[in-house]
Amino acid sequence: MNVLCKQPPVSLTLTALSGIPLLSPGDNLVSLILQSLKQSNLSLENGDILVITQKVVSKAEGRYVRLADINPSEQAINLAESTGKDPRLVELILSESREIVRHSKRTHHSSGVVVAENYQGVVLANAGIDSSNVESKGEDEKVLLLPIDPDKSANNIKKSLQLKTKVRLAVIINDSLGRAWRNGTTGTALGVSGIPALLDLRGRPDLFEKPLRVSEEAIADELSSAASLLQGQADEGRPIVLIRGFNFLEFTASDTGISKLIRPKEKDLFR
Repeated sequence: MNVLCKQPPVSLTLTALSGIPLLSPGDNLVSLILQSLKQSNLSLENGDILVITQKVVSKAEGRYVRLADINPSEQAINLAESTGKDPRLVELILSESREIVRHSKRTHHSSGVVVAENYQGVVLANAGIDSSNVESKGEDEKVLLLPIDPDKSANNIKKSLQLKTKVRLAVIINDSLGRAWRNGTTGTALGVSGIPALLDLRGRPDLFEKPLRVSEEAIADELSSAASLLQGQADEGRPIVLIRGFNFLEFTASDTGISKLIRPKEKDLFR
């Protein structure tokens, strides 16, 4: 009990930036972030973390694809027939994936699900391809792909912001992913720079001086999930969240990127 009483209070603040417009290919996301901070009378400080939705990064990087431009293969047509999905979308899923991990058949009420492993090793529905909050008109239907290299995108944003503000930051690019064992989606890290994605706690003592044996904390995912509460899933229009109060400056900058979050296939009990 005395050990617990000695712990000082801690807090974490999350602030959704306002005034971020709908982005188009080539837009300068860093300039828009700085403009939003200025309008809100905020400035970046050492140790701040910015969590940015994948969608605005993909839009700025021009990751749009017109479905009318896609010619589906026989494999895509067969999988589309089974799942009830647009064969052009399925062709994109195949092209963005290392492997189709699972798929379910369509029902009378809804289309099936295609779960794929993308080229970063992330397992997610539709290889992360999405049409929600994507501007489309009539037959000119578009979908949005994930950034080609989310870690690189996060690093580029972080470097540009640090150059302009002269403070040490971390940047996380997140998306909404489903999870094994549970219904619903939660914010999950796709790209990380400046902060470890996974914190290895093995060997540290617990409150009773017993060493932790298996504990590894997915801090990038936890921060992504917290930010997702403010970012929302529908028409909220809050794609960027500033997190302040999580002390990552003690960690080595080399422990960045999401690779350590990816469970090797041979250790994945669901595959």
